[in-house]
Amino acid sequence: MIHRNESCTSGQVPMSYLCCLIYILEEWTGVEYLEDYLNYVAYLLWVFTPLIIVFILPGLILLLLYISIIFLYVYKRKNELKEAYSNDIWDGARQMVATLWDGHARIWHGYEVHGLEKIPEGPGLLVFYHGATPIDYFYFMAKLLILKNRMCYSVADHFVFKLPGFKLLLDVFGVMHGPKEECVKALKNGHLVAISPGGVREALFSDETYVLVWGNRTGFAQVAIDAKVPIIPMFTQNVREGIRTLGGIRLFRLIYERLRLPLVPIYGEFPVKFRTYIGDPIPYDPNINAAELSGKAKAAIQSLIDRHQKIPGNVFRALMERFETQQKED
Repeated sequence: MIHRNESCTSGQVPMSYLCCLIYILEEWTGVEYLEDYLNYVAYLLWVFTPLIIVFILPGLILLLLYISIIFLYVYKRKNELKEAYSNDIWDGARQMVATLWDGHARIWHGYEVHGLEKIPEGPGLLVFYHGATPIDYFYFMAKLLILKNRMCYSVADHFVFKLPGFKLLLDVFGVMHGPKEECVKALKNGHLVAISPGGVREALFSDETYVLVWGNRTGFAQVAIDAKVPIIPMFTQNVREGIRTLGGIRLFRLIYERLRLPLVPIYGEFPVKFRTYIGDPIPYDPNINAAELSGKAKAAIQSLIDRHQKIPGNVFRALMERFETQQKED
């Protein structure tokens, strides 16, 4: 009887190269039935590969952020002499970074903005619903820069300022950690400022029902009152279907409330349809207080959700909306 390993070299029994390799490995390692083990490993990979992918894909956002940062550092180095003579050297850099994000928005999410004309020429406070990540807001900022040549200052959580390498990106795009005085100053200087009252808590622990997690926050409303500017509500359709979180697990909620760190796993980056809707501005009214104005802003955001988002959100339905040839009337 001819040994299987000998048959690989003698050619007496026709065998594939892969089978020969398996037989050789069996003799070399001394492990019997190696082929069965390898088939089992291949089966496990087949089963778990989709799950692995949906947890890895959100890292694409972080990759794009670091690509943006690297570009800004290269741009800064190239223009370091001009920086001494001009305050506008970053305009070109912002446009380039905006083009990068706008390209990703178009290709991956078929991104659209509706109601851009409702944003006033002067200052205003944009208030928006926070998805699992603010990627829809990145897309909106890119559109605003490209179409209106306007920059929108942003209020971010403190942990963002501790991310390695992010300082230049945050400085160039006017990201603030949120003192009321700094926000009021930016508004009084004629800028747009954007804030999500729900913040990280809403990002991590809201879900496909799109519940607003604002608590009793009224600080943003007081900023609008002090600066005497309108509040502009904004909401992105299907933002929860693009990326989701495991915030429904009680352990992650307890960790966040204790450490105030966003350690909740996220998954997805599904190429669903994104549409950002901008609502009618809420004008400045000296006769209402911060709590009343906060209530108006919350109602305006909820109205946008009710009008433009099917509850509960569904990933498959949101994917199919990419193939709609014409936007349906809401």
